[in-house]
Amino acid sequence: MKYQVLARKYRPKTFSTMIGQEHVLKALGNALESERLHHAYLFTGTRGVGKTTVARVLAKALNCEQGISASPCGECPACQEIDQGRFIDLIEVDAASRTKVEDTRELLDNVMYAPTRGRFKIYLIDEVHMLSTHSFNALLKTLEEPPPHVKFLLATTDPQKLPMTILSRCLQFNLKRLTIEQIEQQLDNILNAENVPFEKNVLKPLAIAADGSMRDALSLLDQSIAYCNGSPNLADIEAMLGCVQKDRIFELITALVNEDGRSLVEQSRILSDQGIDVNTILAELITMLQRIALSQLVPDAIDDSQGDKEAVETLAQAISPEDIQLYYQIALNGRKDLPFSPQPQGGFEMILLRLLAFKPAIVPTAEKKTLKFAATVKTPVEQAKPKLPPKTQSPAAITAPDDFDLPPVDAYGQENFTDKPEQEIPLVQPEPEPTPDFKPQQQETRNQTRKISETETQLPCKKQNGSEFADYWHELVNRTEVTGLEQQLGKHCALVNKSEQNGVQVFELLLESVHKHLCSDKIKNRLVEALQQMLGLTIKLDIKECQIKPEDQLHTPRRREILQAELLQQQAVESISSDPKVKMLVDAFTATVREETIKPV
Repeated sequence: MKYQVLARKYRPKTFSTMIGQEHVLKALGNALESERLHHAYLFTGTRGVGKTTVARVLAKALNCEQGISASPCGECPACQEIDQGRFIDLIEVDAASRTKVEDTRELLDNVMYAPTRGRFKIYLIDEVHMLSTHSFNALLKTLEEPPPHVKFLLATTDPQKLPMTILSRCLQFNLKRLTIEQIEQQLDNILNAENVPFEKNVLKPLAIAADGSMRDALSLLDQSIAYCNGSPNLADIEAMLGCVQKDRIFELITALVNEDGRSLVEQSRILSDQGIDVNTILAELITMLQRIALSQLVPDAIDDSQGDKEAVETLAQAISPEDIQLYYQIALNGRKDLPFSPQPQGGFEMILLRLLAFKPAIVPTAEKKTLKFAATVKTPVEQAKPKLPPKTQSPAAITAPDDFDLPPVDAYGQENFTDKPEQEIPLVQPEPEPTPDFKPQQQETRNQTRKISETETQLPCKKQNGSEFADYWHELVNRTEVTGLEQQLGKHCALVNKSEQNGVQVFELLLESVHKHLCSDKIKNRLVEALQQMLGLTIKLDIKECQIKPEDQLHTPRRREILQAELLQQQAVESISSDPKVKMLVDAFTATVREETIKPV
């Protein structure tokens, strides 16, 4: 007996044996059982998902001698002849080879004649989108009002090419691509039915390579049985498909994690020597990075359908989410650059080196969210701060070291600022608890009386103490809740004096020249409006630029946030390093703690 290919041998002959497409089978089954039958059906979908198969089973259901039913008997002459492709009242037409209008007219000339043996005369037109415009026009009238004994079954992979006049005359069913699991299960059933020994892990690569098509999967299965001499195994299957071994992809990513450039290049050249296209390798790498990112952020979304769940979870714990996102973006953009590379292998290696070279350095961030850790930080000196008008309680701030106190104005080549003579009101500050770092002269300065207006009693700040100015301006900027460039301007300025001139509160600020682009009239006016709205006072900002050495940075809110982040990072590192369990692991495995991976929580 001649061998019959698997794709034909295991083509479903009933709706119940079809894989997937439940939404289509349910609709057709209900219509057949209730005999609410349309005169034209259109089946769409990619190749190999069962369009023609559904049409043939529907033809059997309509012409079965046992009656119209969703479950044709398969035993009567009509059913058997349809299965064998020789039923006289089922006219199958390949539109790709009969595109001319003359062919369509010849076909339609026989529409008026009654069926010879069956209940209906059925026209099954495959790849109907290939018909010419004139052929569609010739088909329109008959398709809309055919004789009662005629049914049209149309199939196409490209419904967009069909005229709307054709689409509106048909019931349209879109067949879905089959999932990897559905294809894998069907391949397993077929191999067991054929008594073919196989390794369990060989079906996954075949199902993935089929790309949603059951016909392609069965063709690949036929090829693999022949290639592997009747016993499919993973090594031969991967060689046949020319696909990338996942172990190689894992080794590439491991080399990235270990920052091992030599191993990275070696692994890429091993893959190249196997004759695998670099586009395929890069696509597999991108897919694996996506699975790792999914495992990090949505662990429940990762299944073991590809047999790599354990390895993916291991890599997800070894790489930070930020690095994975960066790797993914670089690799994705690298696919666009590959066609421009003189040599594909060289271009691929350059992408890998880019992944290795552009790993960001771990630097402390100064985002607002870090402020929530400030309240639990024990600082060397807890200073008593002046309070702003009661609105909302401002977050606790970290006191800056003495060497970051605001330098004298003369140090920046600016003129000395002077206050106007004002009413003297004593300002009593609570005494801080004595600490080794506390300076007696600071306490003496804070208890001095100062010149201050009645309005200013709500906005206390001292010219004699640069730290007081820094504390005051830091809280003031944070309380305004400004964003964008106005926020950046406020955070990069240092308050050196505040006075009242004709009822206007004048804030005298210094701004380092490197940030002078922020000091435009528009940005400054928006910051002034925010301050006035919060304080209920008329405000003027007198901002002067200055040039200083990097080591003499102004004690600005931005600088304070950086110091705070550095302190939090240092405390986090010390906490991890001194943890007994961490010490035990380090000693037991001769391990090292990578400080750049530690983050405050």
